[in-house]
Amino acid sequence: MREEIRKRYMDAGISKQVLDFCIEVEDSLLARFKSLDETTEFNQMKVIEAMNRNRVSAAHMQDSTGYGYDDIGRDTLEAVYADVFKTDGALVRPAITCGTHALALSLFALLRPGDELLAPAGKPYDTLDNVIGINPTMGSLAEYGITYRQVDLIDGEFDFEGIRAAINDKTKLVEIQRSKGYDTRPTFSCEKIGELIRFIKGIKPDVICMVDNCYGEFTEIHEPTEFGADLCVGSLIKNPGGGLAPIGGYIAGREDIIKNCAYRLTAPGLGAEVGASLSVNRLFYEGLFLAPSVTTAALKGAIFAASVFEKLGFKVVPSSKEERYDIIQSVVLGSEAGMRAFCLGIQQAAPVDGFVTPEPWDMPGYNDKVIMAAGAFIQGSSIELSADGPIRPPYAVYFQGGLTYQHAKYGIMQALQKMFEKGLVNL
Repeated sequence: MREEIRKRYMDAGISKQVLDFCIEVEDSLLARFKSLDETTEFNQMKVIEAMNRNRVSAAHMQDSTGYGYDDIGRDTLEAVYADVFKTDGALVRPAITCGTHALALSLFALLRPGDELLAPAGKPYDTLDNVIGINPTMGSLAEYGITYRQVDLIDGEFDFEGIRAAINDKTKLVEIQRSKGYDTRPTFSCEKIGELIRFIKGIKPDVICMVDNCYGEFTEIHEPTEFGADLCVGSLIKNPGGGLAPIGGYIAGREDIIKNCAYRLTAPGLGAEVGASLSVNRLFYEGLFLAPSVTTAALKGAIFAASVFEKLGFKVVPSSKEERYDIIQSVVLGSEAGMRAFCLGIQQAAPVDGFVTPEPWDMPGYNDKVIMAAGAFIQGSSIELSADGPIRPPYAVYFQGGLTYQHAKYGIMQALQKMFEKGLVNL
């Protein structure tokens, strides 16, 4: 069978040099992959047990329309999320359009004029620049008199003394971005986030600690809400949607926080009692069920990518040997040509739009042109195989996703092939 697989790859344009190199790398990773499967097993049981405790049945797969009153599928799904995240409650809604929307919703729900937002892990993801008002934008937090302060990391570590100095009477909410975003700093483990939260709460116990959990769900056997986070926020077209959720976001946290967020999502007095699920309940349940195994497939792809490009001399974050706390793999390619070739390979490995050539463009919410390879079934789905990055030094591409490991592996091999053909790597 192995020879038939080799022939299939070569028929798909993978050269013998690239194929031999990648197979050698993969063979060295088999023990590492086994340990990831153990995390999957734990998380799979956690999800099933949460569904069983909340008595999920066929009736919960049904849709609702209009106001969405008494939508037992929606309400039970939110109870399942609260169970998985060990929180008082959760909002899991198709009306939350993306991760940035979930974050913005939470910030506007919990902050009031005169409050201050603190980012203790450096500047958050680029799309929050407009939400916060770092870029002057209509409707930003800054327009409502909400101030912002950040404390940059020192060599990838929290600057605890800088954070202590930054916390003041106005500090109402701390936003902790778990994943690296468009940066090359480390992603934080739940334990590391818990250490930061304990430190902050020791200075100001009533401050709200919010974790942007995008890309991190199910990469460990715990979530940040089990380590003191007052709420976790994320997107359903990333890890927890399992590749099936067509839209949506979640907020899991304290009861008063969820009530505030629900009022902001709909209207004061209405809150979580309205909001039709339309046709997504089954997809949300089934996606959550698949999420542990799909996330692990993406993690295996990320480790494979790190191992391949690290061995070729490129800087990768995290390294091939580090523990993984999100599905994103950064590869510093050092040139726009490298980014273009890499993304072309990922795009040509896609089941959708595989014939398209990615080009940098002015993507909404970003400060630089962004190149994005994403031939996905769900538009913008980051749990499906994709690669993107801003066209700016150090010219790093951010690879993530893969509903199956085999697809992620194929994408990386095609990315390497395109770089090999353009003389950007030596094998």
